[in-house]
Amino acid sequence: MREVLSYSRRGSRFTPRQAEAWAAHQADWVIPEAAVDRPDFSLAEVFGREAPLILEIGSGIGEATAVLAAARPDHDVLALDVWLPGVADSLWRVAEAGADNVRFCSVDAVWSLENLLGPASLAEIWTFFPDPWRKTKHRKRRLVKPANAALASSRLVSGGAWRLATDWADYADQMRDVLDAEPTLEGGRVERWAERPVTRFERKGLDVGRDIADFCYRRVG
Repeated sequence: MREVLSYSRRGSRFTPRQAEAWAAHQADWVIPEAAVDRPDFSLAEVFGREAPLILEIGSGIGEATAVLAAARPDHDVLALDVWLPGVADSLWRVAEAGADNVRFCSVDAVWSLENLLGPASLAEIWTFFPDPWRKTKHRKRRLVKPANAALASSRLVSGGAWRLATDWADYADQMRDVLDAEPTLEGGRVERWAERPVTRFERKGLDVGRDIADFCYRRVG
C-alpha cells in the first residue's frame, strides 16, 4: 500500500439495519479484499458478464450509487469505499433500487486504478464529495492531484467522463487547476448534474451555506 492515502478507516460497528443488509447481500455484491490479490481475479467474473464499466470512488452510504446504477442497467458499477457501515447502508439502497449491477470493494482507489483496471477500461468515473482533508498539512492526502489525475484519465475510454462534486471551495479550486492542467482531459465546472441525487454530504454543505461545485472532464485522444 502507498504511504499517503486519500482516506482514513473509520469505525466498523453496524446498526441492526446495516447488519441485516450485510447478511443478505454481502456474499453476492461485496468483493472480498483478499480476492483482488489473486492472479486470476476478474471483474467480468465478479459481475457475471462483460459490460461497460463505471468506477465510483467513495460511494459513501450509496445514495448516488443506487439511483445512478439503477438508471444504467447496461453498465456495471464498481463502487469503492473503505467504510464498511457505509457499504452496508449502500447494500440495502441498491437492493431497494433493483441495482444488481453494482459491486462494492473496500480497497484503495489509486491501488485499484493501478492494479485492477487497465487502460481505456472505464466508461466513467464518479467522485462525489471526496474527503476534503481540510487541514493544510493533510492536503497531500487529497485524491485529486496531478499523478492521480493522469492515472485516472488513462483508465477512461476516449470520450469517457470523470464527474466530480465538492462543497469545499478550495478543493473545487484544486480540482479545476489539476484537471485543467492534465493534457488528456478537457472540461471544467458545469451546472449541477441533474441525475445525481442530493446526498447527505451535499445537504450538510448546503445547510451551512457552502457552494456545491460540479465538474465534468472527458478523456481526449
